[in-house]
Amino acid sequence: MSRSEPDDTQEHRILGRALRQLRDKAGLKQEELAERAGIGVTYVSQLENGHRGARWHTLRRLLRALGSDLHQLADAIAEAERLDAAAKR
Repeated sequence: MSRSEPDDTQEHRILGRALRQLRDKAGLKQEELAERAGIGVTYVSQLENGHRGARWHTLRRLLRALGSDLHQLADAIAEAERLDAAAKR
């Protein structure tokens, strides 16, 4: 892996920040999101904290539960990446 490639930990952290941003925008608590998506609240917490990644089918369930789409997720990821890069400066 080259230095310019992000590792899984960074990818998980970025995805987690993006999901939390979408959840906050939707006005949901982690428990509400977990229930709507049919997943455990511990898993939602681990995702948002960057401790785990998510499979495609889980992301789709989360996005449906959030009332969001892939475009909104991509925008949230881009914002999380900008914040992450700014924090490293």
